[in-house]
Amino acid sequence: SGVGTMSDDASTLLRTISWFTEPPSVLPEHIGDWLMETSSMTQRLEKYCAQLRVTLCREGFITPQVLGEERDQLPLDERYWLREVVLYGDDRPWLFGRTIVPQQTLDGSGSALTKIGNQPLGRYLFEQKSLTRDYIHTGCCEGLWARRSRLCLSGYPLLLTELFLPESPVYYTPGDEGWQVI
Repeated sequence: SGVGTMSDDASTLLRTISWFTEPPSVLPEHIGDWLMETSSMTQRLEKYCAQLRVTLCREGFITPQVLGEERDQLPLDERYWLREVVLYGDDRPWLFGRTIVPQQTLDGSGSALTKIGNQPLGRYLFEQKSLTRDYIHTGCCEGLWARRSRLCLSGYPLLLTELFLPESPVYYTPGDEGWQVI
C-alpha cells in the first residue's frame, strides 16, 4: 500500500538525519518558525486545511536494540512503545511522526499513550497539565526538515520526531498561494 511504503521511506530517512541542538544558520526563517513551535503542531497544521487526518502506520513495543541513536535521548528501559503515523491535510501527506515512549513513562503517567489510535498525539499531550518539554532539536535530510522533541509527562520522558513531508505548509513561503488560511 502507498501508506506502507511512504512510512517506511520516512522511517528510513529519519535514521540519516543530521541533528542540530541549536537551529542552524541555513534554516530559513519561516521554516524555523514552524520547527521551534512550542505549542501543538496539530493545532497549527489544522489552520491550513479543512480536515487533518492521522493514519497509523506502525505501533507496538520494541526493544532498546532497534532504537539506534535515539537510545541516547531516553533512559534505558527493557522496552519502548513505538508509534509511527502520517498526518494528512486534505489528503496530502504533510508530516511523518514517530513517538518513542519508555516503559517507565507508561508506568508513571498511565498507559493512555498506547491507546491513542488514530487521534493526533499532540491533541492528547497538550491536554495534559503535567506536560513539559526538555528541548527541540532541528534536523535536515534531502531537503526536508525535521524536529525532535523530548517531552515529559509528570517528569517521565518520551521522544517525538516529526519529519515535514514535501507538501507540508511548513514549506510555503509568505508569497505562495495557500499561505492565506482558508
